[in-house]
Amino acid sequence: MRVLIAEDDRDFGNILAQYVTISGFDVTLARDGKEAWEEFNRERPDICVLDVMMPEMDGFTLAGKIKQAVPEMPFIFLTARSLKEDIVKGLRLGADDYITKPFDPEVLILRINNILKRAYSTVNDEYHISKSVLRFNTLELISGKNKEKLTLKEAQLLRYFILNKNKILTREDILTEIWGEDDYFLGRSMDVFISRLRKYLSDDKGIDLRTVRGTGFILEELKEDESPQG
Repeated sequence: MRVLIAEDDRDFGNILAQYVTISGFDVTLARDGKEAWEEFNRERPDICVLDVMMPEMDGFTLAGKIKQAVPEMPFIFLTARSLKEDIVKGLRLGADDYITKPFDPEVLILRINNILKRAYSTVNDEYHISKSVLRFNTLELISGKNKEKLTLKEAQLLRYFILNKNKILTREDILTEIWGEDDYFLGRSMDVFISRLRKYLSDDKGIDLRTVRGTGFILEELKEDESPQG
């Protein structure tokens, strides 16, 4: 598997590239967004790791170009900033993960492995709830009249809810299961993902993805005489 790393900090980029290489991946290291875009087109990677703040072309712009060229390409953002606006912008661009510096390179390896394992699975999994169908292998959600192309992280989160439908899931359990750790900033990212899932599922009146105050969330499959509580 080939990993494209775009990181303008020379020392940090070298450390990441070395660590990812010894973990068994073929690595291409780019020093700015323009170089990363050229490398992306030269040798198509299996996953991209993109620093947000880079010269020539920032990570957000680069991710937009990558997604336009290859919509299914998984990617991870690296950033030294933990602003909610940056996290939301990254997720809207379709990021599969968002890692705030400083971090242990082993965390990056775990995230890469988890994303690749799910992104390139050959299992054609379908998950049903009410009138909605999640086609996990193709990252498609059909809900009522809506058909959405999900990011891998959205699909992972929705699958976890469906597999545990009608159960209250704590924030800690969700973060540990889907993101690999219980972290405050990841929790803010999770809230964005859940808001998006609510929007995607809004046309299916037999589903209610609601917040359980002080605990977590529950995805309920409603009976015909029930209505969502919000």
